Amino acid sequence: MSEIAISVENVSKLYHIGKKSSGSLRETLTDSLSHLFRKNKQDSDETEFWALKDVSFEIKKGEAVGIIGKNGAGKSTLLKVLSRITEPTSGKFTINGKVSSLLEVGTGFHPELTGRENIYLNGSILGMNRSEIKSKFDEIVDFSGIEKFIDTPVKRYSSGMYVRLAFSVAAHLEPDILIIDEVLAVGDAEFQKKCMGKMQDVSGQGRTVIFVSHNMIAVKNLCQKAIILENGYVTFQGTSEAASDQYLSKNKGKSELPLSDRTDRKGDGRLKVKAISINNKNNFHVSDLVIGEQCKFLLEYDVIDSIDINYLFFAIQIFDTTERVMTTISTDEMGIKFNQVPQKGTFQVLIPSLNLRAGQYYINFMISEKRSQNSPHQIIDHLTHAISFTVLTSDFYHSGVLLRPSGFIQPSTISIQQ
Repeated sequence: MSEIAISVENVSKLYHIGKKSSGSLRETLTDSLSHLFRKNKQDSDETEFWALKDVSFEIKKGEAVGIIGKNGAGKSTLLKVLSRITEPTSGKFTINGKVSSLLEVGTGFHPELTGRENIYLNGSILGMNRSEIKSKFDEIVDFSGIEKFIDTPVKRYSSGMYVRLAFSVAAHLEPDILIIDEVLAVGDAEFQKKCMGKMQDVSGQGRTVIFVSHNMIAVKNLCQKAIILENGYVTFQGTSEAASDQYLSKNKGKSELPLSDRTDRKGDGRLKVKAISINNKNNFHVSDLVIGEQCKFLLEYDVIDSIDINYLFFAIQIFDTTERVMTTISTDEMGIKFNQVPQKGTFQVLIPSLNLRAGQYYINFMISEKRSQNSPHQIIDHLTHAISFTVLTSDFYHSGVLLRPSGFIQPSTISIQQ
């Protein structure tokens, strides 16, 4: 018997932007019918987009493998191909065993059926008979935590309830291969923790798990191996530790370049941020900050184009090494706008008391414009991983005890009573 659970050989997937069909039966029929009512549809209106290009890898039985990549890298398309939701344009893949997948809210359930009926429906699709499903039924419902609503049509479920039941069914009906996308982010933190534990149990039982996530810690904890996708191509295959380091280091490396040399920025370039600095409470330029102290982020800019800029907006985003966003500071949300800016200047963001826990962080920034109050934002200058900084621990509460390096946000004031 083959020890290979999944074999993928030179799989590519081509989409035609402007064309509705993506390879599934329902969408193909819908597109064929709608085509009858289109007038003068020109092929030139369509743009080719390769979501996957010559993707090849093997996954052994019992392995837990993470799929890593930015949004648009091809992760979800790959999972849809492996789940046989859509067909590849070229290449081939072989799957040895029953597959259970949870890719997006709504996949696999019939909205008019109750939770109970959908459990039996999903089990039948996986090839299980009624007695086998019945033996697992109580365990599935108990894990999902929605026993009270099990005889309610799922169309009345919230997205969180839907995912709870869908994951519970996918994981408990003993598939040979479990495919899970980032959809678990819909659930609350407690349920996500339960899901991670269940996936570890599934992998420990010799079954195969494919897990897509932007959470590098989750990938490293769950998966032995990982694959990095970039613009539809596989750029790395190896241990989850090495894959995570490579994925993050590629972005970290950008922050070492002077901003004026960065060519990966977006926007029309009429205004350009040329330098970023961080000041501590004493107004010294630093790369290390201390929890609880005042700090200031300064973004120096030049106006490149002399055209007037109307309704200018500015935002920075702080995130950690696992790509989790800690906070977004936006003048748009604050109701602040600049109708005119000088040819040279500095945007300043003052944080009176930094409440991030100890660790390393990165900053994205975006300068955008609205032509009028109700028009959409037009990006002028946008850069990710623009600069990095480190937060150091401190005696935050003046208790004589240093804060431990755990968690993300440190409350500035708390009250404990007994």
